[in-house]
Order: sequence, then structure tokens, then C-alpha cells
Amino acid sequence: MWIVPGRIEVLGKHVDYAGGRSLLCTVERGIVIVARRRDDRQVVLRDARRREAMALSLDSTARGSIPWAIYPRTVINRLVRNFGASMQGADVALASNLPPAAGVSSSSALTVGLTLAFTALNALDTHPLFQEALPDRAALAGYVGALENGMNFGVLTGEKGVGTMGGAQDQTAILCSERTRLEQFSWAPVHFERTVTWPATHTFVVGVSGVVAAKTGAAKERYNRAARTAHRLVAAWNATTTTPVHTLRDAFFAATGDEPLVEIPDSLRAAAERAADAEFSAGHLVGRLGQFFDETFVIVPQAADALQREDFTEFGRLVDKSQAGAERALENQIAETVHLQRYARELGATAASAFGAGFGGAVWAMVPTVDAERFAAKWRERYLRVHHSASHRSLFFTTSPSPPAFELLDD
Repeated sequence: MWIVPGRIEVLGKHVDYAGGRSLLCTVERGIVIVARRRDDRQVVLRDARRREAMALSLDSTARGSIPWAIYPRTVINRLVRNFGASMQGADVALASNLPPAAGVSSSSALTVGLTLAFTALNALDTHPLFQEALPDRAALAGYVGALENGMNFGVLTGEKGVGTMGGAQDQTAILCSERTRLEQFSWAPVHFERTVTWPATHTFVVGVSGVVAAKTGAAKERYNRAARTAHRLVAAWNATTTTPVHTLRDAFFAATGDEPLVEIPDSLRAAAERAADAEFSAGHLVGRLGQFFDETFVIVPQAADALQREDFTEFGRLVDKSQAGAERALENQIAETVHLQRYARELGATAASAFGAGFGGAVWAMVPTVDAERFAAKWRERYLRVHHSASHRSLFFTTSPSPPAFELLDD
């Protein structure tokens, strides 16, 4: 049995696939997965809450008829590809109290949980390739991120993913967080930077907007556009140099050489402007460059410093700056998430921000613990006065930074 939490992206909006920085934690909600090994090569999955079931074969690439079948199918295909055909099937049952498609990483929690289950049932951690490529949880998180986006991970070759061009932020939060802590990571590859103590006086209240943050169809293309913008900026820089880089972070460092990175280099800005075309205007590319710079090199490290010294005013100011950057440059905010963030601040939240992929989803608010329930009720009431059509899908809950995914062993 495994308990796999969702996560809050406190800061670090759309930066993981570009090598940026994030500040993360898990929530006190998640997925429970129970699994047992079978003697054949069938995988039977049952969702106890949805009352849905599906059967998948380890020898077939068929996706399954249920919409969320893409996630177990992707996990199975990748593990078989990387660790051989000796895997056995499994009976898997799961139940979740994570709101789906709400920005709290319910889909990544599922892929992480299934990866942990199939790894344990088939003793994949004894495989030489597993031991070489995945020596610790940070590496495993990077691998599950690559599993989802379909990319290679070191010696472990890629397989068709779930269709989104994400990084490893969600998987790392789910696997590597600690209770009562926020974790700061940099990306591509996954690199732990530091832990920040969450103040015992405060609690997160999460407001789920009720607007589904889907990653399929047209919504997937909007999500991937943010990633493609970062990739275009890397390509724009590489067109100016004989020493190509792989991430937007690396482009910043290459553009400054040995100089301290205190602002956007003129050469990188000029490269972005020259790369403009009908799909990405110069203003959009330069705006995205500024959002990545602010989030990675200013907001995340300074906000972590402010929180560590319990300077909540400064922390709130920096979080507001992050929210403004998302609204201005990421094109992923909607009226519901913008209003949730504004209402939270007007009601006295220490800090508040939309998080996750965007185009719907949720907003976190940091509030004094003694006021959390009262605040949540007032926040919900104010939100639903304006967005009453979301009443049957919205959700407001309190949480604190929680443990990572873990296995429960039956003695």
C-alpha cells in the first residue's frame, strides 16, 4: 500500500522544464494505492471512488477506453521498455481525495504511485540499469518526469508520454518533500538547493476554482505553448553562438559569462526579439524571458530568505510579483484564478498565488492558523458571489506541508 500526496507549487511558475527554480511542498490529501502481483501479464486497475475499472496488457500498447487510462498505460510502456519484458501484471486498487484537474498534481501523483507500485512488485530496484540511473529519490523523480513527457533519462530511453511538455517539478515535490518544510529545487537536472521551515503559526488554505485545468485537446496545446516559448528562447540564443545550451537557465549564464547575473543580458533580450514570428511576438518572447528571470533568480531565492526570517510582508510582496508575472507573460491565468488571488489578499491573507499549469485550477493562500477556517469560509463566500456557476465544482480546504509519498508495509 502506498500513500501518494498532491503538491503545492508555492513559487516557480512554468520554470522546471527550462531549468529554473521552485519552492514546493505536498498537501494533506492524496491517492491511496493497494497492489498485488499477478501470475500473468495483465494489469487490472480499479478506482474505488469512481467505480471504474480497466484491464491493460503488458504486451499491448492499447491505451484503454477510460480517459485516465493514458497514465497507467504510459507508466507500463515505459517500465517495460526500460527494464525488460520480465515484468508481471498486477491487481491495483486506488482511491483519491485530490480534486482532479485542479492544479494539485493529481495526475502526477497517479504516475508516481503506479511507478512505485510496479517497481516494488517486480523488484525493479534490483535491476542494474535502475541502480545505475536511479540511485536516489531525486533521480527517480526526474525519471518519472521524463516518463510523463516521453524524454530520455540518462541511459533509460524514452517512450511516448502523456502528451505534455512538463518537467519534473510535480514528481519531485511528491517524492522528496518533508513535513513542515518547503523545499527549494532547481531543474534539468533535479537538484536540491535548500529547505525552508514553514512557520508553525500559519496554514495554507487552497481554493480550487472549479474550472477544470485539463491537459488534453486544445487545453494541452495551451499548456505546451508556455513550454514551447521557453524552447524558442533557447533556440534563439543558440543561433547566436557556436556553443549551444540546453535550457533557458544555461542561456542566461552563457550570456553573462563570468559577470554576476543581476538583470536580463542585453544579448539574450536581442536574440529573443530577433526570434519573433507570427506565433511568438517579440513582446511575448521578451515578456516570457523576464518572467523566467524574475521567478528563478529573484523571486524564489528572495522569498525563501524572507520566509526563513519570517518577514511575511516581504514574502507576500514577492508572491504578488510572481502572480503578476504569470498574468502578464504566461497567458495561463483566467478570471477565476485572478479573482481568487485578489480576494485572498483583500481578505487579509499573508500571501496568495495561483499555482500549477494554469488555465483553471487553484490558488493557495497563506493565513494564520487560528483564522484559517474563518478565512476559508469568507473566501469561498466572496468567490461564489461572483462565480456562482462554479459552486458545484469549487473546493476550499486547509493543509500544511506534509510528508512525501511512502509505502505502508503489512507485518
